[in-house]
Amino acid sequence: MTILDELAAHAHARVQANMQRLPLAALRAQAEALPKGDFAFERALAGDDIAFICECKKASPSQGLIAADFPYLEIARDYEAAGAACISVLTEPKWFRGADAYLAEIAQAVHIPCLRKDFLVDAYMIYEAKILSASAVLLICSILSSAQLAEYRAICDGLGLSALVEVHDAAEMQMALDAGARVVGVNNRNLKDFSVDTSNSQRLRQMAPASVRFVAESGVQSAADVQALRAIGADAVLIGTRLMQAPDKRQALAELRGAQ
Repeated sequence: MTILDELAAHAHARVQANMQRLPLAALRAQAEALPKGDFAFERALAGDDIAFICECKKASPSQGLIAADFPYLEIARDYEAAGAACISVLTEPKWFRGADAYLAEIAQAVHIPCLRKDFLVDAYMIYEAKILSASAVLLICSILSSAQLAEYRAICDGLGLSALVEVHDAAEMQMALDAGARVVGVNNRNLKDFSVDTSNSQRLRQMAPASVRFVAESGVQSAADVQALRAIGADAVLIGTRLMQAPDKRQALAELRGAQ
């Protein structure tokens, strides 16, 4: 099994355990009783300049432990103060050491949209995201069928959540577009072996129509990397490890943006 297979299998196990505590019908009723969202995540990516989706994560399979000290609320507020458009919050508990509580608390502490960053394998996780006050969820083409992708995107629409549909190659890009994705994220990291190819975004950019928000993910380390993504017309960039490793996250984001 690849790491991605293991992540997906563990997500399935988590869903089954959570369903024992709160059945799907009850969770869905709770989520649908909340006010419908206004797709704030995708609207936040519509500015004139490239938008920054800044990530709160304690660890990753490729890096191991990134932040032994993890003052996630302080980190999120620093991102917001530095001009982040959105915050990505890891909720995957085993490899990323994330937690649902991180998302719920961050979403209440900031005034910008939050993405639930997890390995979504069941509709149950979308309703969870709504309850946790997320504005968006991640749908990864590599672990979903075309039918699942279309179904889950429709559920998101019904709840007013944005779906960031993640792709890694041309076939997955076409799958995302066929499902009606409005926000597509190109992962420069191969989730099967965790190698990084930053030119992946450039190769796939030409497949995305102008009406689709285009997000580049992974491997962005410098202002030059960000400028290269500006040049190909990326709407946003999602940055995790580079910011999490920076002692001063406000300064790091300013440097990535290109501010002097």
